[in-house]
Amino acid sequence: MSRTLNKVMLLGNVGRDPEINVTTNGTRVATMRMATTETWKDRDGNQHEHTDWHTIVAWRGLADIVERMVRRGSRIFIEGKLQTRSYEDKEGNKRYVTEVVADNVLLLESKRHDPDGESTESNTNSDDIPF
Repeated sequence: MSRTLNKVMLLGNVGRDPEINVTTNGTRVATMRMATTETWKDRDGNQHEHTDWHTIVAWRGLADIVERMVRRGSRIFIEGKLQTRSYEDKEGNKRYVTEVVADNVLLLESKRHDPDGESTESNTNSDDIPF
């Protein structure tokens, strides 16, 4: 029995259209940037705002759905886990990247139209995808 939990839930807006890539073994992956914004008032009544940017990664069938339905400005809910990976940059320095690996993506618009012009429901999650 595992005694750890790695769960992330984010509600925000996509900053640009998702980027779709294919790994060397043919697996599709979608990467997108998502903004979450917190607003609050200080004790003097002045409103403040802080925006955090998150890198979201969706694999396989979920990547296909993200490619078809998510666009810049889409309001989405993401459920997934944090993952940190490392790589070497061009100068040989070790770099670290923390990403949210999506298990579920929920589009908060009621409907979107796919490129073929068909109206499609916008609720998606990886449980609906056979992989």
